[in-house]
Amino acid sequence: MQCSVWGRGPMLSRRDVVLAATILPTWARAAALREVRVGVLPFGTVMWEMEAIRRAGLDVVNGLTLKAIPLATNEAARIAFQAGQVDTIVTDLLLAARLRNEGRKVKFIPFSATEGGVMVPAGSSIQNVADLVGKQIGAAGGPLDKSWLLLKADVQTKTGIDLSTGAAPAYGAPPLLMNKLEVGELDAALLFWNFCARLEAKGYRRLVGAGDIARSFGVEGEIALLGYVFLEETDPAILDAFSKASQGAKQLLSEHEDTWIPIRPLMSAEDETTFQALKRYFIEGIPRRSIPDERADAERLFSVLAQIGGDKLVGTGRSLPDGLYWNDDREPM
Repeated sequence: MQCSVWGRGPMLSRRDVVLAATILPTWARAAALREVRVGVLPFGTVMWEMEAIRRAGLDVVNGLTLKAIPLATNEAARIAFQAGQVDTIVTDLLLAARLRNEGRKVKFIPFSATEGGVMVPAGSSIQNVADLVGKQIGAAGGPLDKSWLLLKADVQTKTGIDLSTGAAPAYGAPPLLMNKLEVGELDAALLFWNFCARLEAKGYRRLVGAGDIARSFGVEGEIALLGYVFLEETDPAILDAFSKASQGAKQLLSEHEDTWIPIRPLMSAEDETTFQALKRYFIEGIPRRSIPDERADAERLFSVLAQIGGDKLVGTGRSLPDGLYWNDDREPM
């Protein structure tokens, strides 16, 4: 299979990509290929991007060699990163901001603006968020999940009722909550995007997305709330090279259908409808805004979450720390 490294111009073979490595920037030639250890979760979407990078040789072209380090859970990933067992993981913007506010200097490279949402059965009588009052609602991520807090605040603004007491929330792992929704034990479920995509492929209806809820609090556009985090002490040339490889892979995945052929086995898509839904959600979430625009909206959202979630959610900081984003003059894709 052939693919264009940057999604434009002549198609490059694997041989062409290897030859391109001979014209690497001076720093890359001097240091040869620099290894970056990337913490990944089983069947996580980071694996999709890493495979696209590897297949297109975008790591080699940018003077890197990427090593995927399998990790069992998000918590294990956070521990591995803070212990220095991996160089980067994809994590929540709020965690990155909290670490930097607490003095642990990190840099954030946007990965995805795709967010979860509230899913209901196709024939459900629930038509808007106010209808969630009195219902059994699954909430992935727990009582301090940012999307759950925003949903509660939105409903309380509209109805005066706190869903924590005015409904029957159930907290748990996304697969469990998805199953409970499917068997009728829940009326609705607030889930991460990949589970929303799987349910959509089965005919379930998206009541509201997390991004829609955020816009009710003054956010103007989609925010990449998931991103790669690196220690600030990381060589800037490595950060720049990694960012370029990531953006190049996203461009391939958004513009070239055949790029998905080797990715599909990693997606656990049981049928074509599920595969297409997962692919669409991923592509829709590719960050395309400038970092200044991202940051302006992220600051608005952070302020709201700090008010409603307090120290338990965001730590002691009440604003996004300066210097959080890598390469904040980046142009949108």
